[in-house]
Amino acid sequence: MKNYYILFITIVFLLININKIYSDNLPEKVLVGYWHNWDNPLAPMIGPERVHPAYNVINIAFATPRAGTDYDIYFHPLIIKKEDFKSRLRTIQSQGKKVLLSIGGGNTTIKLDSTMERDVFVQSVLRLLFDYEFDGIDIDFEGNSIRISGGTISQPVDSCIVLLIDAIKEIMREYSEAFGKKAILSISPETAYVQGGQSGYGGVWGAYLPILNALRDSIDLVNVQLYNSGGMYGLDWKVYNQATPDFIVAMTEKLIKGFNTKGGFFQGFPPEKVTVGLPACNLAASSGYMHPDSVLMAMNYLLGKSDNYTGSYVMFEKNGYPNVRGMMTWSINWDATDSCSYPYEFAENFIRIFNTHMNISRNDTEIIPDDKNEIYFDLFPNPARTEIVIKLPDFCQNMLPLEFNIRNLYGATVAKGVIRSLKSVINISKYPKDIYFISIDDYTEKFIKD
Repeated sequence: MKNYYILFITIVFLLININKIYSDNLPEKVLVGYWHNWDNPLAPMIGPERVHPAYNVINIAFATPRAGTDYDIYFHPLIIKKEDFKSRLRTIQSQGKKVLLSIGGGNTTIKLDSTMERDVFVQSVLRLLFDYEFDGIDIDFEGNSIRISGGTISQPVDSCIVLLIDAIKEIMREYSEAFGKKAILSISPETAYVQGGQSGYGGVWGAYLPILNALRDSIDLVNVQLYNSGGMYGLDWKVYNQATPDFIVAMTEKLIKGFNTKGGFFQGFPPEKVTVGLPACNLAASSGYMHPDSVLMAMNYLLGKSDNYTGSYVMFEKNGYPNVRGMMTWSINWDATDSCSYPYEFAENFIRIFNTHMNISRNDTEIIPDDKNEIYFDLFPNPARTEIVIKLPDFCQNMLPLEFNIRNLYGATVAKGVIRSLKSVINISKYPKDIYFISIDDYTEKFIKD
């Protein structure tokens, strides 16, 4: 009897500590944001280390298939040099933030049709994880990447689903062996692929449900995209439309509590693994943007913090879900613009919702390198018409003169020169209107010629 008691205590101790390790893998409350690996004139690329401090899970978007395949995954940083990019990722991670490699995206098809394609997918993703030392992966397969033609949630039959499940399990296993820790796994489907399974199970409808079910023990975050969506049934079988507080509450509770489908019952996810995914600005997505005050009202009701809710949906759980893990947005780059009411509207609303009391302001977004020998600079005005001003920090005085290089959006060098003082003016009056990048040493800034 004594031995059984000791064994019981040991098992309990291990379970408690395993749970603690798992819980510590992510911040208590997460703000997940996608960072574009490209430049958009309306949502310009910003240095990944210079995003708003509230973002503590950063999904690098996107790793995509090599040309001619839909399974051999490739990623290379654009504009920023690879080694510089990796160094910036280390800066982010040293601050306790998690950086994931997001695979897929809305314009990409990734489809595994054979064991050969599965194995190439696994090895290509692992190479990227090992090379860049990402903290894990985000799965954002859309379009024709995943479809259901038969089977059930617990017993899928489609190769694109079965092989993907096998591939992710293998990636998780090999990552753990290589790094001695669990890879973070987030899944970011559109609503049709998840909540849509209640009304129809086939094609894209409910197509993610077998994946979520099979990988539920490995999944850390489910970031359903509550945008670019049509109306969806709630658990009460009433239709709720996107861009409303009801849509946030109804779709999130549905993911947590689970629901019936023609492919069987889908067991929900604990709120600790659930985020609320919304677009940062009205231009960030085709539809689904909500004013911060409406988001605040919906989130307060969902979290059980307020009864001051004017929507029509009534939660089945009267006390709400205070352990909902956080929020997700497409995207950090859009949030940084003034396309909404002000820059970083979404990030600051997250702070307001979760009462994180971060000592930051909208303008306090630049992270100064710890290594004072690492060059960085300010550039203004931006956009500019005739000239730009480069201002270097004081510690660069002994490094002068420094060479600069200006490239256009396609990577071609349009000008070279020498910086001879801490504050220098560069004439750009003859440049065509476009987006340009100026580099000094390994540091790059973007500017727009207006």
